[in-house]
Amino acid sequence: MKTVDFKHARGPDRMRVYAIGDVHGRLDLLQEMHRRILVENEKSPPFDWAVVHLGDYVDRGPDSKGVLDYLINAQKKTHRMLTLAGNHDVGFLDYLDKGDTHGIFARHGGKQTARSYGVTIDFDDAGSAAAGRSALLRAIPSAHVDFLRGLRRSTVMGDFFFCHAGIRPGVDLDRQNPEDLIWIRWEFLDDPRLHAKVIVHGHTPASDVEVRQNRVNLDTGAYASGRLSAIMIDAEGKSFLEAVA
Repeated sequence: MKTVDFKHARGPDRMRVYAIGDVHGRLDLLQEMHRRILVENEKSPPFDWAVVHLGDYVDRGPDSKGVLDYLINAQKKTHRMLTLAGNHDVGFLDYLDKGDTHGIFARHGGKQTARSYGVTIDFDDAGSAAAGRSALLRAIPSAHVDFLRGLRRSTVMGDFFFCHAGIRPGVDLDRQNPEDLIWIRWEFLDDPRLHAKVIVHGHTPASDVEVRQNRVNLDTGAYASGRLSAIMIDAEGKSFLEAVA
């Protein structure tokens, strides 16, 4: 198998690619990052460009509803806005479908998501959880559900493979388990082997962007740190952007 490392990886011809890490309800930072991207494009106009969002739009931060509204509207304006699924986005759908009070939505930031829709839920109280889920099902626009259901698990551009969490090392990129793409962690992070593409991911918060020979982690814990990170790939050039609260 032919492999590539970060230093030698190239983006697609005549296409500048941006990728943005985990947003987690921080609409303010997402808006600022999009503004930064427009500034970069005005400063040095590309032939064409695209933005890949790496998932986890909901939970933990204050405005998950606003983030989904923003991304849906952005996609209506241009085909250049690509959105991948994160485990929290899938967990939100699972909660709406099954009402599991022990899943990722209930235990890791779903209260804040529900609150952004005007719904208060106590997941430790069966009555509140049931009533809250019913209220949330009434409050969430169908466009939000459709958006979440339509999220892809990965995309490839040039020498880069974009997904939320990472890949299963040793498995061909086109044969990856969709669950691994949104959930895998240490089996991927601790493996130094090069892959057929450089993996650009989020999912595991770090104090700064992590650049390894085989991967780039863009999750800088925006919901808590107030820092949303992105990479800009332009042919063989790679640089990083940051939106700060």
